Amino acid sequence: MERSEGELLRQVADILRRCLEQGLAVEVEGLGTFRRREGRGIEFIPDGRIKVFIAYVQEDLAAALRLHDDLLRSGFDPWIDKKRLLPGQNWPRAIERNIELADFFIACLSSRAVSKRGHFQAELRYALDCARKLPLEDVYLIPVRLDDCPVPRELAGHIQYVDLFPDWEAGVARVVEVMRKAARKRLCTC
Repeated sequence: MERSEGELLRQVADILRRCLEQGLAVEVEGLGTFRRREGRGIEFIPDGRIKVFIAYVQEDLAAALRLHDDLLRSGFDPWIDKKRLLPGQNWPRAIERNIELADFFIACLSSRAVSKRGHFQAELRYALDCARKLPLEDVYLIPVRLDDCPVPRELAGHIQYVDLFPDWEAGVARVVEVMRKAARKRLCTC
């Protein structure tokens, strides 16, 4: 027997209410957190952090995780499959959804990544499709080179990259600066 959308929404609201009555906060990924307000009532705190999708090949996992941690410490909300996918989750759909929701897409380019077939290439193509829907001046896709690899022709022709070698900290600082500046610009032009 299928449940109606209204019935499902009532069930979610009931679960949320019970958690809040127990003094628990409820975080909805990508949306924010519901919590009890001191005294009475419920407050919602929107997640205002800038969302960043990190794409990489398995061989570059250590560097991708390092970038994730650096962005997290800088106040961003980085999304990387190894940290965010849940057991049993439909991972292809979750990845597409998070690429669509991301404020920025970081492509970790390396000698391994640019020559390997597979999911990284599909994610990169999907991000390019998402970028086509944005104003031309918007920064969305940020290629970062992990080593002295060639930049794919589709990117090299019109998107500037950032090197994270030989000076990782300087490269990450540049990425952080660009994303903060682009996010401020988006807020000012709305």
